Amino acid sequence: MESADTLQETDKKTSVLNDRLLTTWEIASVTVTFLIAEWVVLPFAANSKLVFAFLIALALGLMLLSHHARGESAHAIGWRVDNFFRTIRLLVLPTIIIAMLFVGLGLLMKGLRFDRAQVIQWSLTLPLWGLAQQYVLQGFINRRAQELYGQGWRSVLLVAAIFALLHLPNPWLTVFTFIGGIIWAYVYQRAPNLFALALSHALMSMMLALSLPPATINSLRVGIKYFG
Repeated sequence: MESADTLQETDKKTSVLNDRLLTTWEIASVTVTFLIAEWVVLPFAANSKLVFAFLIALALGLMLLSHHARGESAHAIGWRVDNFFRTIRLLVLPTIIIAMLFVGLGLLMKGLRFDRAQVIQWSLTLPLWGLAQQYVLQGFINRRAQELYGQGWRSVLLVAAIFALLHLPNPWLTVFTFIGGIIWAYVYQRAPNLFALALSHALMSMMLALSLPPATINSLRVGIKYFG
C-alpha cells in the first residue's frame, strides 16, 4: 500500500496539474473568443454587431468569474491609482522611443501627417479602447500567464505573442503589437496599473496611425477585414 505521504504528494501533483490545465483553458478560451469575433462574426455573421457584443460579454463574464474564484481584487488587477506615477516612470522612456521610431518611419515613407480633428477624436476614444485592451491583455491574460510560468520573460512573451496573434494578418500591426505587448507586459508585472498602460497604448496607437501611410498599415484592419 502507498504511504500517506506518497498519496498526499500524488494528490498535490494532480491538483497542480489540474490548476495549470484550467489556467491554460482560460487563456485559450478568451483568446479564441476574440479570434472568432474578428475572423468569423464581424465579416460573416448576420446581425454581426449583436453577435459580437454577445461574444465579448461572454468573454468578460468568464474573466469576472475567474477573478472572483481566485479572490482577485480590482486593486490587484490594476484598477488603481496609488502606483500610477511609478508605472508612468517605467513606461515613459520606451513609449517615447517607440513614438520616435514611428515618426522616423513616417518621414522615410512620406506618411507623416497631422489631422487636428482626428487627433482630437482619438484623444478622447483611444485611451478608453486602450484601457479595455490592457485589461484583457494584462489584467487577465498576463495574470494567468504568470500562474503558468511565473514572472519573467516566458510569461511576458506569451502575453506579447497572444496580442500579436489578435492583430494578424496585418504585418505591421503584428510586429508592433508584439513589441508593445512585451513592453506593457513587462511593466505590468512590476507595477500593475491599467490606467497608465492605457495612456501609453493610446499614444503609441495614435503615433502609428499618424506616421505610417494608411495603405501600408491598411487602415489598421485585422482579421478577414484586412483583405478588403
